[in-house]
Amino acid sequence: MNSNLQKDNLNFGIIGNCKSSALINEDSSIDWSCLPEFDSPSVFCKILDEKIGGSFKIDCDSSYSIDQKYMEKTCILITTFKNSENEFEVIDFMPRYQKENGVYYSPPQIVRALKLIKGKPKFRVLYDPKLSFSMGKTNSYIKENFIVSVLNEDRYETLYLYTDLNKNKILNSKEITLTENHFMTISYNEKIIIPGIESTFLELEKTKVYWTNWCYKTPLFKNYNDQVLRSAMTLKLLTYEKTGAVLAAATTSLPETIGEVRNWDYRFCWIRDASMVIKVIAKLGHVRIVKNFIEYIIDLIPTKEQKLQIMYGIKGEKLLTEKTLDHLSGYKNSKPVRVGNAAFSQKQNDIYGILMDAIHYKIEKFTDENDKHEELWSIVKSIVWVVNNNWKLPDKGIWEFRNEDQHFTFSKLLCWVAIDRAIKISEIIQDGKSAKKWTPLRDEIKNDIMENAWNEKKGAFTQSYNSNHLDASVLLMEPYGFIEAKNKKYISTVRAIGKELSHEGLLFRYKNSDDFGTPSSSFTVCTFWYIDSLYKIGEEKKSKELFDKLLSYSNHLGLFSEDIDFKSKRLLGNFPQAYSHLALIDTALNFNN
Repeated sequence: MNSNLQKDNLNFGIIGNCKSSALINEDSSIDWSCLPEFDSPSVFCKILDEKIGGSFKIDCDSSYSIDQKYMEKTCILITTFKNSENEFEVIDFMPRYQKENGVYYSPPQIVRALKLIKGKPKFRVLYDPKLSFSMGKTNSYIKENFIVSVLNEDRYETLYLYTDLNKNKILNSKEITLTENHFMTISYNEKIIIPGIESTFLELEKTKVYWTNWCYKTPLFKNYNDQVLRSAMTLKLLTYEKTGAVLAAATTSLPETIGEVRNWDYRFCWIRDASMVIKVIAKLGHVRIVKNFIEYIIDLIPTKEQKLQIMYGIKGEKLLTEKTLDHLSGYKNSKPVRVGNAAFSQKQNDIYGILMDAIHYKIEKFTDENDKHEELWSIVKSIVWVVNNNWKLPDKGIWEFRNEDQHFTFSKLLCWVAIDRAIKISEIIQDGKSAKKWTPLRDEIKNDIMENAWNEKKGAFTQSYNSNHLDASVLLMEPYGFIEAKNKKYISTVRAIGKELSHEGLLFRYKNSDDFGTPSSSFTVCTFWYIDSLYKIGEEKKSKELFDKLLSYSNHLGLFSEDIDFKSKRLLGNFPQAYSHLALIDTALNFNN
C-alpha cells in the first residue's frame, strides 16, 4: 500500500455492516458516521467541519507512534499505539454476523475494543458527538449504564455510549491508564442487554468469522489478490442489505477540487454504478448481491409505464430533494455541504443499457428462476419501448451536465447495449421471437453512432455527435461489445484519448468546460478504463506500468476516492468510491488471464 502518506489526504479506513458505516482517520478519530443508516443524519462529521463537526478519538502523547491496518481478510480496523515501553490496539468494527436463525445481526452501533499489548499505556478519550449534522447543541450526560448524548431542538435525537472505562474521565477528557482490555460501544438505540468486555470480544470474533467466510468465497488471484480482495470487501460494505441497493460512496460533499463547489451527496444508489458493481462482484462469485440488486430494481418499477430514474434512495425513495447545510464549513473549507441530490430528476439515456446488461447477466446465470424472469421480461419489453422512443433525443450524459442536453456518444452506446442485451435475453427465454423485430433497431443505432460520433480529424470517437471534444467514457465501447479491441477506429480512439486526456498517468474525464469550469482533478475510474483499454489493444507492458503507478496513489489501506489531484496526487471526492473499486477489480483481472 501507499506508504507516502500526505497530511491532507483521505487517510481513512471504513468499517460497516451493510446498514451503515464509519470513517476512521489514521490517528483513530471517527470523523464521519451516519446512524442508524447510511443516509441518516450524521453523528460525527468532523470531515465536513473540523471545528463543530464532532468526532471520537483516542489521544496519546507525542511519544507514541501510530500505525493502522485491517485485520487480514476482514473489515475490522486496527490502530496501534506504541512507544518504547507501552503498546495497545484500538480495534474498530460494526458488528455483522449470522444468528442461529439465519438472520444477519447488523445493529446500528460502532464497537471500539481496547486491547493491551504491553506496559501501562496512557491515553485520553476525546468523545464529542454532534448529532444531526451538528445542527443545534448536543449535550451529553452520565447515566448508570451509559453516557447519553441528546439533541433536543428542532428535532430529537439520542446516542448512547456503553463502556467499562470511567465515564467521568471520558466526558472530561482526563488521562486514563490502560491496565487491561476495555471496550466502548456507540449505539443508536438504548441496549436491552448491557454490553460487557466478554460480549464485546465475542462480537469481535463473530464479525471476524463473517468477513473471513465472505472472503473465502472470493477466488484467489496470482496477481493483485490483496487489492482485489480489499476492493471487493469495500464494495460489499457499500451495499444496503435491507433492499439490495448499492451506494455510490459512503459520504457527502467531499469536493472534487479543494475550494470549489463540485460537492455532491453520494449516499444513494445510481443505477449505473450499482449495475456495474454487481456485475463485477458476480465475477468474484458473490451472486447474492446480484439477486438482491435486481429485486431492488423490480420493486422500483411496479408498473410498466413508470420511467426509470438515474438514481434512488437506498430504500427506493424517488424524491431526493437537494439542500445545503450552510452552518458547516465543508471539507477543507470547500462549501457547500449538500444533502440530497438534484440529479435524481435528470434524463440520462445510458441507464437503460446499464440495467439491461445486468438483467441479461442475471437471466443468463440463473436460468431456472422462471417466476423472476417473467417480471424481468416485462421490464425488458418496457425498456425496449423507452429506448426506441428516446434514443434519438439528447440527454445529460454520464457526467450529469446540468446545462443544455446533448447527443452524448456514451448515451447512444448504452442505448445500443439495451437493445443488444434485449435481443440476447429474447434468445434465452423465448427462442428469439422478439429478437427478430428488435435487430433492425440495434443496427440503426450502431450505424448512427459510427456515422456521427466518429471524428476523422481527431481520429477518435468523440464525447458527443459532431464534437471535437474527447471523453474517457467512449473507452467502454469495447467492454460493452460494441466494437472489437483490434478495430482500427478503437485503437485510434484509445491512443487519441491517451494523448489528449492523459496527464502523468492520470486521466481527465474530458477537458472541455462544463457547468463549473474545466475539471482540475482526475476521475479515478477513467484512468482504470484507460489502463484496461491499453491492455485490450495489446499494449500490455504500458498498461501494467500505469496500473502499478495508479495503485500507489491509494491511501494507506488501499482505498480510493472518486478523484485524484493531478499535481499533488491527493485523493479527492466522495470516499470510498464504488466506481473506483469496481474498475480496479475489473482491470486487475486482465493481469490474471
